[in-house]
Amino acid sequence: MPYLDLLDGLSIFYHDEGAGEPIVLIHGFPLSSEMYQPQRAALSSRFRVITPDLRGAGRSDAPADGYSMDVYADDIVALLDHLGIGQAIVGGMSMGGYVVFALLRRHPERVKGVILIDTRAEADNEEGRANRFKMIDQARNEGVMQIADALLPKLLTERTRRERPELADWLREIMLGTPVDGIIGALQAMAARPDATDLLPRIAVPTLIIVGSDDPITPPDMATRMHSMIRDSHLVIVPDAAHAANVERPERVNAAIMEWAARVA
Repeated sequence: MPYLDLLDGLSIFYHDEGAGEPIVLIHGFPLSSEMYQPQRAALSSRFRVITPDLRGAGRSDAPADGYSMDVYADDIVALLDHLGIGQAIVGGMSMGGYVVFALLRRHPERVKGVILIDTRAEADNEEGRANRFKMIDQARNEGVMQIADALLPKLLTERTRRERPELADWLREIMLGTPVDGIIGALQAMAARPDATDLLPRIAVPTLIIVGSDDPITPPDMATRMHSMIRDSHLVIVPDAAHAANVERPERVNAAIMEWAARVA
């Protein structure tokens, strides 16, 4: 299995499938690269699809501290260097989108195109940060299960959870595999992340924005606002999908990425 050994002694796991224009997809919280199985299967027929586990998630090492959006972004650049990739299309779902914004701030020369999936540019408000810290206490005291159970109804619509329980169980298992240290580190990183709204008008690369029509965490109005601020961006609203649109309606998301990325490439 492919791992990258970072300079700080940690190991990062990643998938690297297909050939062609590289597309790096960064997972959301509290998930792993496994959430991109549908995208790897479809997009790798035409593109080189790279999906890492961020530090603290999946099969990557989970240190007790040292998490931030900037650190996650630097890890992605280290992976690009390791793979000999100068520029890539970089996408992220939810927290992965926050990492993409950090990449655009710190390493814009490495980004050829941007895919933002069910994410937002705004930083947490006071209530949002307070909720992050409540979840940190919950993770420390109760483990991951309560967090996974609370998030699942936001990731998938009620209809999908009822009609496709195996999909809900699969996402839940991915979340339950996230180490507590990784959960806490990601929550701290999200609470501390800067607002990226001022970055949006300065994004000078092709940008695809995807959002589920029923996303309760980052609803379509947030995606529409980003679309209005990023010049020449393309917005796709996926019907009958909640926060994990790429998992719930992969055929719609894959088609949108395939068509858009072919133009970028």
